[in-house]
Amino acid sequence: MKANFLTTAAAVAAVCLGGMASAKELRLSHQWSNNDVRHKVAQMVADDVAAANVDLEIKIFGSKSLFKPREQYRPLSRGQLDMTVFPLSYAGGQQPAFNLTLMPGLVKNHDHAARLSASPFMKALEEKMAEDDVMVLVHGYLAGGFAGKDKCITKPEDVQGAQTRAAGKAFEQMLAGAGASIASMASSEIYNAMQTGVLNAANTSSSSFVSYRIYEQTKCYTPAGDVALWFMYQPMLMNKTAFDGLNADQQKALLDASAKAQAFYLEEAKKEDAESEKVFADAGVEIAHMTQADFDAWRAIATETSYKSFIADVPDGQKLLDLALAVQ
Repeated sequence: MKANFLTTAAAVAAVCLGGMASAKELRLSHQWSNNDVRHKVAQMVADDVAAANVDLEIKIFGSKSLFKPREQYRPLSRGQLDMTVFPLSYAGGQQPAFNLTLMPGLVKNHDHAARLSASPFMKALEEKMAEDDVMVLVHGYLAGGFAGKDKCITKPEDVQGAQTRAAGKAFEQMLAGAGASIASMASSEIYNAMQTGVLNAANTSSSSFVSYRIYEQTKCYTPAGDVALWFMYQPMLMNKTAFDGLNADQQKALLDASAKAQAFYLEEAKKEDAESEKVFADAGVEIAHMTQADFDAWRAIATETSYKSFIADVPDGQKLLDLALAVQ
């Protein structure tokens, strides 16, 4: 009897240990606060994967607590990080083609952005990510605008002589072409830079403008409206080897959760612009809207600076730019 009891206990222990062994934890890093839409996308995926009961847990490290904002792609590609929600152009140093995901005037609106994400253009970028052992789980673009510490920023001449922050090489080139001085930093650093007088103007996503409370340091805000110059691709990425290491049920749960999160991300991205305008207006900040003529003036500068430089710097740059411009 005693022997049977021990045998049964051993079997139960083996089952428990087996269950523990099959459970897997993935680490997901991002730079944003818990109120930011990009965190909500990550949390949605984590919650849905947990609900699928496939012995898979996604542990989120937000607010740049695990890696610095611009330093997440390399550890992701090396397998030191499993997942991230990340502005892909931050990795333009590793893959210059990624700078095309933050190119002035390339994206017209959110629906156009969604078509870009499902196009041969994006497939070409995903092939380059695959070279780095990286894959996309959730596609998503966010729009953005300008914030001026002392005045409104709508047309190129408004940034002449201003110390300006832009996310990504292409926007920096365009702004420099318009006469701005460039200060490079993550969006999480804009508030302090404006507060201390390091910055006169900045552009970033509508979501970041709100989540980092930039309205507290801004006199005038130019939101993304009918005319939006600024769109940035900010997907959820995963290390491909880590994904391949999951079992079939875990992979399916993760892909199903990601598809649901992508639809949510698109709808929330559309809301972010209008909501950011309301937040700034409620804070007493002046609101200025970019006109089509303003947009055309910016794009003319971008064509002679950002576009031209991209084509010169990237071996297949013209082909990639043409693929993007072909999406209507």
